[in-house]
Amino acid sequence: MENDETKAYPFALVGFFISDKDVNESFRANVTPEELEKLQELLKKTIFSEDVDVAIAPFVVPPDQVNDALQQLADAIFSQEDEQR
Repeated sequence: MENDETKAYPFALVGFFISDKDVNESFRANVTPEELEKLQELLKKTIFSEDVDVAIAPFVVPPDQVNDALQQLADAIFSQEDEQR
């Protein structure tokens, strides 16, 4: 059964960065929309199939909130799957 309705699904790429700088000093403050668009295109071409669009919003989860953030993400993903069944 084909469904022509377009839907947005959350996804996450989990990683770590290593630095002796404070977290607020570790990210460039001058990232341009064009640079983010290039990153979106790279993700789109690298890990998704054709005809899938990608939108990103970079942010950092403080270490003491990682488990909560991952749990919230899992809850959001699995609750959407349950709703679709």
